[in-house]
Amino acid sequence: MMPFPILSSILLCPIIGLSLILLTPRKYENLIRWIALLSSLGTLALSVYLCFIFNASDPAFQYVEHIEWIKSYGIHYANAVDGLNVSMLLLTAIVIFCGILVSWSVTYRVKDFFANMLFLVSGVFGVFMTTNLFFFFLFYEVAVIPMYLLIVIWGSTNKQYAAMKLTLYLLLGSALMFAGFLYIYSLPGARTFDLIAIKQNVVFTPQIQNILFLGLFLGFGVLAACFPFHIWSPDGHVAAPTAASMLHAGVLMKLGAYGILRVAVYLLPEGARHWAYLIAILALCNIVYGAMVATQQRDLKYIIGYSSVSHMGIVLLGIATMTTIGFNGAIFQMFCHGIMTALFFACVGFIYDGCHTRMLDELGGLSKKAPVISAFFIIAGLCGLGLPGMGSFVAELLVTIAAVKTYPFIGIASIIALLITAYYVLTAVQKAFYGPFNPHHEHFKDVDLLQFFPRAVLVACLIFFGIFPQIFINWIWLSTKSLLGS
Repeated sequence: MMPFPILSSILLCPIIGLSLILLTPRKYENLIRWIALLSSLGTLALSVYLCFIFNASDPAFQYVEHIEWIKSYGIHYANAVDGLNVSMLLLTAIVIFCGILVSWSVTYRVKDFFANMLFLVSGVFGVFMTTNLFFFFLFYEVAVIPMYLLIVIWGSTNKQYAAMKLTLYLLLGSALMFAGFLYIYSLPGARTFDLIAIKQNVVFTPQIQNILFLGLFLGFGVLAACFPFHIWSPDGHVAAPTAASMLHAGVLMKLGAYGILRVAVYLLPEGARHWAYLIAILALCNIVYGAMVATQQRDLKYIIGYSSVSHMGIVLLGIATMTTIGFNGAIFQMFCHGIMTALFFACVGFIYDGCHTRMLDELGGLSKKAPVISAFFIIAGLCGLGLPGMGSFVAELLVTIAAVKTYPFIGIASIIALLITAYYVLTAVQKAFYGPFNPHHEHFKDVDLLQFFPRAVLVACLIFFGIFPQIFINWIWLSTKSLLGS
């Protein structure tokens, strides 16, 4: 074990923050906010430090932490990082820090709100760092339940229906996932939930790989909003409060894609190759269907929700190529899409709080009253349509190159679908921020310094990794090569 367990420290920051909030009387609302902020700042500082000390030239697991718990069943507290998850930990830390700041104005049941936020993000951090399948499932469940509460209590727009729909779909995915984990545990040579030991000791026959990979892919695919299991996602986006939407789109959806890579592809590479073409077809359905439906929406949150379905299709397409370039593009897209959608929802939440509507037909000319928040939304939109200089441009370029080489027709079709993305993004920008000003929003004011800062952090991340993408690629490329056995 490392002298300083940095991964456990990242995980403990929100857990300690949650514990302190639970011990704090409800009347001390500002103290509760500061506890949440400081705990999220701790995760961010440690995650940034981890990225600096991470050895990108070593594809093996680093900063391994291993504590035996139930030895007879192979259930151990085990954490480690490689190129696949170091960036996901950074993404989670950025989004929760900005989400806490964006939620500073929450006044209803403040203690419960921030407690659920930290509880949720504890599960997310756990999923991204654990190498034990039992704890993977445990942390996954921890990440799902608080989202239900956040939507039901603080949400809007048919929140009971959206929360129940989201929870049932995600629990269905987790049931398929855990069934796969139990089957792996029962195989000869396993009798453990340790991912690394399973990889080293268990021999999966081609038939088992094909069947097991499909089951795991479907389980993880539900959370990744893979077509046709995506329908929980847009409703969840719309109903959730702003910070929960940021975590939902920015982080939670990435757990599914991460699980496909970390567990399904890592353990069952031949099964992944067997089903790769099917995954590519489903990914294309995501890309085209999500973009087409987004063009017909008039609610800004629904536009972003279906946009997320489309962009997650790009992630799945990168995975389906089963190439290093495709995997690099998929992981980069996961990171950039997480930052971009967090920025989108942070902007839409501010607009809704000020204008009390998200409908395009009821907005208009907002850039005249609020040029800063308009600029933030436009930057997120330009990132969404893949403008050069933004991180998503490099990510989509890598996936497209790999897709055209591997599946020419699907790759070309995905390029054409990007034109649809440009259409609905530019239409939303034009209708909401330009054109005639709606006098009903005369009272609408631009962001102050507190509201400016978290959105500026997200913009800085998009631009930084768009200009210096090689920093990100250096983190992941050796691990993706190792994942493919090359």
